Amino acid sequence: MAKKVAVLAVNSVNGAGLFQYLEAFFENGIPYKTFAVAETTQIKTNSGVNLQTDDVVANLKGNEDEYDVLVFACGDAMPKFGENADKTFNQDLLAVIKTFDDKGKILVGHCAAALLYDNLGIGKEKKVALHPFIKSIVKGCIGTDERAVVEGNIYTAQTENSISSLLPDLLEALK
Repeated sequence: MAKKVAVLAVNSVNGAGLFQYLEAFFENGIPYKTFAVAETTQIKTNSGVNLQTDDVVANLKGNEDEYDVLVFACGDAMPKFGENADKTFNQDLLAVIKTFDDKGKILVGHCAAALLYDNLGIGKEKKVALHPFIKSIVKGCIGTDERAVVEGNIYTAQTENSISSLLPDLLEALK
């Protein structure tokens, strides 16, 4: 039986990245549910396309045991996180990521996901793929120039353009 995936989508999410994950899950019969990192299920892509998610991150918090894998679909995550750092939905985002890791579940992300993992103390001394602009910022994780890296329970891709390099390993782990 395929693992069940929770997909976190920030507002505004990178649609190219998000849709690669969702399409791969759909085509491979992997059950997933999307959660907006926002106050409502209405979000946008960073190119302005309106999206309707299944739920909000607040409703994932406390229900992490229903899922085996957490995907963090990046976008304008870091600037938006900075603007909304005090918002409950961002605190819920961090708590959910930490809970998934504490339970040893698979964490997946691209671009700035490794920065969130690093700030939470997740992936300490593990190699990660991350956006080249943030490579010098991570302290606990080992930032690489690789397109995709799988180390333990952490699956990372450098950018949305390298998710395709991560998907074969991810799909194998999900089946």
